[in-house]
Amino acid sequence: METGIGSVDGPKGAPSCAVGCPATFPASSPTFVGSPEATLGRHLARRLVQVGVGDVFAVPGDFNLTLLDYLVAEPGLRLVGCCNELNAGYAADGYARAKGVGACAVTFTVGGLSVLNAIAGAYSENLPLICIVGGPNSNDYGTNRVLHHTIGLPDFSQELRCFTPAACYQAVVNSLDDAHEQIDKAISTALKESKPVYISVSCNLPSVPHPTFSRDPAPYFLAPRMSNQMGLEAAVEATVAFLDKAVKPVMVAGPKLRVAKAGAAFAELADASGYAVATMPSAKGLVAETLPRFIGTYWGAVSTAFCAEIVESADAYLFAGPIFNDYSSVGYSFLLKKEKAVIVQPDRVTVGNGPAFGCIMMKDFLAELGKRLKKNTTAYENYKRIWVPEGQPPESEPGEPLRVNVLFKHIQKMLTGDSAVIAETGDSWFNCQKLKLPDGCGYEFQMQYGSIGWSVGALLGYAQGATDKRVIACIGDGSFQVTAQDVSTMLRCGQNSIIFLINNGGYTIEVEIHDGPYNVIKNWNYTGLVDAIHNGDGNCWTAKVTCEEELTAAIETATGDKKDCLCFIEVVAHKDDTSKELLEWGSRVSAANSRPPNPQ
Repeated sequence: METGIGSVDGPKGAPSCAVGCPATFPASSPTFVGSPEATLGRHLARRLVQVGVGDVFAVPGDFNLTLLDYLVAEPGLRLVGCCNELNAGYAADGYARAKGVGACAVTFTVGGLSVLNAIAGAYSENLPLICIVGGPNSNDYGTNRVLHHTIGLPDFSQELRCFTPAACYQAVVNSLDDAHEQIDKAISTALKESKPVYISVSCNLPSVPHPTFSRDPAPYFLAPRMSNQMGLEAAVEATVAFLDKAVKPVMVAGPKLRVAKAGAAFAELADASGYAVATMPSAKGLVAETLPRFIGTYWGAVSTAFCAEIVESADAYLFAGPIFNDYSSVGYSFLLKKEKAVIVQPDRVTVGNGPAFGCIMMKDFLAELGKRLKKNTTAYENYKRIWVPEGQPPESEPGEPLRVNVLFKHIQKMLTGDSAVIAETGDSWFNCQKLKLPDGCGYEFQMQYGSIGWSVGALLGYAQGATDKRVIACIGDGSFQVTAQDVSTMLRCGQNSIIFLINNGGYTIEVEIHDGPYNVIKNWNYTGLVDAIHNGDGNCWTAKVTCEEELTAAIETATGDKKDCLCFIEVVAHKDDTSKELLEWGSRVSAANSRPPNPQ
């Protein structure tokens, strides 16, 4: 993995400190090599600011305290203390979604292994995340000593080995001589690969001056990845020949559009080609749903109405950045054929059963393809012939117990271009998929990893990064119980998100896959819990609603008098009140999970 010099296409809508762009530093006197201020701690803090990190989510521990001092002292950084390491990692994940790169800082082993689950989730979702761990004193390496915060063996590599599959690069900084190179290589690798990296820094090194550091590191740039021009031309020619002979081709957006930074190129191709356009569920929010020929979410049997019929009956389909797994394929029940598909990955194109072309950047490929394809609107015209307007939930009787579909009818009305939606693993996946996003409305969920509880930390981090949006989070009671503590951090940060806590008494998504007594959880007084966390410090408002009239009043308050508060609305729902999509999806995933062993 080489580090290049040049520039990089930063995240769309990024602030002044975009990834790969030099940061605007506060005026200060220059610090020359050899200065007592030219330390590892200051260098790392400045590097984070340079690549676009403005907030670092941290949990203190004795091995990282000195390093945290430098993060606190950096004018361009805000250190956000979290209640536990798992939430700090989830927050860095959410922040990376909003700003293009995120960072967290924890202590050795007890902190590192606690944050590891969140780092693995970020890896699965292709997010550049810098995980900084305060490590043992450099003098302890190579000795036979047993340290605290370990499992009691004179081996400091346990944490490093655990991070090996969950981070695309690991740096153990226990010498100042190569610390500069190790830190810069780790950060550049995170940005180039769009994956998490692990940096361990010995606890006695951050404050020691060294000639390789200066207060203001050289501006940080990455060489852009370039397409092989001959390969690009060949791939475009093969794809044009493949698609132009099709009668009713379609386009489907996948989640790796984010990694490839190809959302705009995809939209331009959609306009030029005339094809009907769908998104995979994990790509919701990456493509504008106001595109002229947008037909909804393609998710096999649980797709938007009339979308699957058009996609699966097409005689050719272009998938841009897809991830096909058992969840996205609804238990491997897609009705797709490889020989009909053009699969465009961030750096590779495969046409039907072959040929395949490597070293081709998705953004370049889609842009060039848009110049060559014949316009073909047949699939969209077929869609319009079969499309029937969506129905509305039946009106509620006064005082009738609130239905979840009524809740989401009201959430739909709340959405604007200044909103963003965070959907927790569970039935919120399916209900939020049906929301129609206005232009500019953000949308995030963790489909590949599907770690329950992710949304609480991710909401904290996303709201911290996307300060121009009011974030609406839809969280089930089971998921909330995993990570509820960091509502307190949202209050400390002065956030004004709206949390809809859907209380239906258990793990509903698991119930629909395979039910059992383990899916029932202890009911909490959720509004009472948040009030206790609030404890008079910060701006917070809570409400508990059981019918549509109460929900309407709560939303009016949250968007009116309490628009500057963190608003927590507990929605009481029946335990069997699920979307029809979850019922279908759950049965198909259950069937896939319970396949008998193959004959030996």
